[in-house]
Amino acid sequence: MYKGCKKPIQSKHECKADLMKIDDIQIGNGHPLLIISGPCVIENYEITHEIATYLKGLTERMGLNFIFKASFDKANRTSIDAFRGPGIDAGLEILARIKSEVGVKVISDVHRISDVAKAAEVLDVIQVPAFLCRQTDFILEISRAGRPVNIKKGQFLAPMDMANVVNKVKSTGNSNIMLTERGAMFGYNNLVVDFRGIGIMQQTGCPVIFDATHSVQLPGGAGESSGGQREFAPVLAKAAVATSVDGIFMEVHPDPDNALCDGPNSLRLDSLEELFTRLVRIRSAV
Repeated sequence: MYKGCKKPIQSKHECKADLMKIDDIQIGNGHPLLIISGPCVIENYEITHEIATYLKGLTERMGLNFIFKASFDKANRTSIDAFRGPGIDAGLEILARIKSEVGVKVISDVHRISDVAKAAEVLDVIQVPAFLCRQTDFILEISRAGRPVNIKKGQFLAPMDMANVVNKVKSTGNSNIMLTERGAMFGYNNLVVDFRGIGIMQQTGCPVIFDATHSVQLPGGAGESSGGQREFAPVLAKAAVATSVDGIFMEVHPDPDNALCDGPNSLRLDSLEELFTRLVRIRSAV
């Protein structure tokens, strides 16, 4: 059912990832761009369904692969008072409905070992949060859950260090791995993107995804929450596609200014068609 990445680290500057399959979705090796997108966190069923339905229709019309993303519990919020989501039981119930009713694959991040088995019953892909990418026991537990994994590169890691994370996953026999670039810490409350990292991480043989919206986040920049510069997310997304990245990750919302989580770096739903059109054109050119 799944074919994972097997290519060893090479010394080349540029390297295409091997093909990875999630049922009928083919990722890497020059296949259509993968879009991983949705709201930062599940706010309620209605908004989640609206976003998933819109994204499915748009990506289908444009010939893009799509996996719907929404978090059931965001454990790494800036403030103790920040909204975390509905929790694992209610959140997974909503994701299961979205998966069935809208007809999409679903991905969500898991923050606790105790949640892995339950999440794996619903999720098509389990996401490792950036801050947890070095936690060996956590990585191993997720890797044994029988699902493909998407590992966010830590803001504190060099891209070549992700080869060690990949090897941890592969030690369990799981080779169904995607890696996601989401920027590196640059001073206080700021992130920058080194696009060399996409080519470096593709040398693992795993498909590489670029997180366009978290890369413009300003961590803790709003005091009790993170700020963001969403106007630059399309710029970085286009640059990433020009480097032959395998997919784009972006958080979206009908009204980002009133989103309950990561609104400052989320994109408006009604801005996506123009952006996706440009990404498809760039993808065709390269």
